[in-house]
Amino acid sequence: MTKPNERSRARSAARLAAVQALYQREMENTPIPQLLNEFHQHRLGRTIEDVTYTHAESDFFDDLVRGVDARREEIDGAITAKLASGWTIERLDKPMRQILRAGTYELIARIDVPTATVISEYVDVADAFYDKREKGFVNGLLDAVAKAVRAG
Repeated sequence: MTKPNERSRARSAARLAAVQALYQREMENTPIPQLLNEFHQHRLGRTIEDVTYTHAESDFFDDLVRGVDARREEIDGAITAKLASGWTIERLDKPMRQILRAGTYELIARIDVPTATVISEYVDVADAFYDKREKGFVNGLLDAVAKAVRAG
């Protein structure tokens, strides 16, 4: 059966798309309903400039985008608590902020997703934007957040 693998790929695609949507939200302050509609109509699973995007689990994508937006203060607090002394979340570049926010949201709100899966998935998302050093940063920070927000 390929169902679990298809679901896993669809969730991975949803995570990457959510990070992109959250980035767009921060850059343009696009209202959430408009942002979700744009991604559903024009991005998720579509072909853009000869690149076909993987089908994304749209309900999962929506939950990530809405959840990060709704709980941003709580999420930013959890991230900031694990940054080095003197660092603020605003000091991180915009794509990194969105990766950490989406990963932290999943750790806080999606207890149905195992901690190791969340961390691994966002390290993979970071790979689309960054080199090894930044992927290690995502891994370490999300691991620290997980220890703070999840028992065990």
